[in-house]
Amino acid sequence: MQQQQRRQRGEGSIYRKPRSPFLWIKYYIAGQAFRESTRTADPAKAARLLRQRLAQAERGEIGGPKIERMSLDELAEDFLRDYRINGRRSLADAEARWRLHLKPFFGAMRAQRVGSSLLARYVDRRQQEGASNGTINREIACLKRMYRLAYLSSPPKVLRMPNFPHLEESNVRQGFLTEEQYRNLASACRHLWLRAMLETAHNYGWRVRELLTLRVCQVDLSLRTIRLEPGTTKNKEGREVTIESNLLYELLRECVQGKNPEDFVFTRGAKPIRDFRKAWRNLCTEAGVPGLLFHDLRRSAARNLRAAGVPEEIIMRIAGWKTSTVFKRYAIVSKTDVREALQKLERARREQSGLTVDTEAGESRERTARAVN
Repeated sequence: MQQQQRRQRGEGSIYRKPRSPFLWIKYYIAGQAFRESTRTADPAKAARLLRQRLAQAERGEIGGPKIERMSLDELAEDFLRDYRINGRRSLADAEARWRLHLKPFFGAMRAQRVGSSLLARYVDRRQQEGASNGTINREIACLKRMYRLAYLSSPPKVLRMPNFPHLEESNVRQGFLTEEQYRNLASACRHLWLRAMLETAHNYGWRVRELLTLRVCQVDLSLRTIRLEPGTTKNKEGREVTIESNLLYELLRECVQGKNPEDFVFTRGAKPIRDFRKAWRNLCTEAGVPGLLFHDLRRSAARNLRAAGVPEEIIMRIAGWKTSTVFKRYAIVSKTDVREALQKLERARREQSGLTVDTEAGESRERTARAVN
């Protein structure tokens, strides 16, 4: 029989276990009972340890021996498993962020140790390594997700969520292609798959992953359509566009020729394209636009479609933007766009007033002369 010392409710208890030389303590956190050996037979020392544990529990510093021993490695394992179970396309990216940056800093550390000062040290180190604020925010987001899953697990694996920082991001890119730059890229392109990807992205503004996962069965040459299936896009919604460009039609026809319906459209020989960063970098250097990202074609498509008078909601449907807020980040306006818009305004003003350019210029000189005199 266990002999248990009576205490007031909420104060925990001290008791003996059969065949144990030590006193044990019992206390509750969030309705869950925790038992722990005091490693002493002295009632005063056992009471002191119990008071210490209750104070730590009140401050959210402990959650029993098991929670105290919980490491970031274990939280990361649950986090990556959640990505695999839910089929997250960014699994490889999350694994890389953990392996290359988060694990070397936090790996074997106990989860309960992570707080504001430690997170600030991590941010400071990554900034000194040259990481952008956007990159650091993505890494911190992985860490935050780990804690969120641990906090919601049953039973909980952590008792509190640290205050995770979010850095201001000022690295929004504004890159886009002019028509001359696009012609240079197209003429320098020597690979069929890359030329076809370039033309498709320039026409529709589709994301890299949407192009790389495109299969032959999604291209209907007889109807001149390309279809993205629901669930394969970033916003999970399907899209279908028509192939109005004869050049794009011919490029896609060559890409799908002789392939089975489930084969990938863009392949190097028989192998699907997985990573083409080196080929793209070499192409941009040869075309005289070094540093250009393939994603900049998405901005170019948005700009070109808007300049052609296509309504915003149709552009969003073609390229796959779900909200106008995000779309506006891609709707690039260049100095040339502004100048052309103002020229259109000036021509419209002249037409409304019935003035010719020569008449207006003469009136302007006359007004200037009167002002001088």
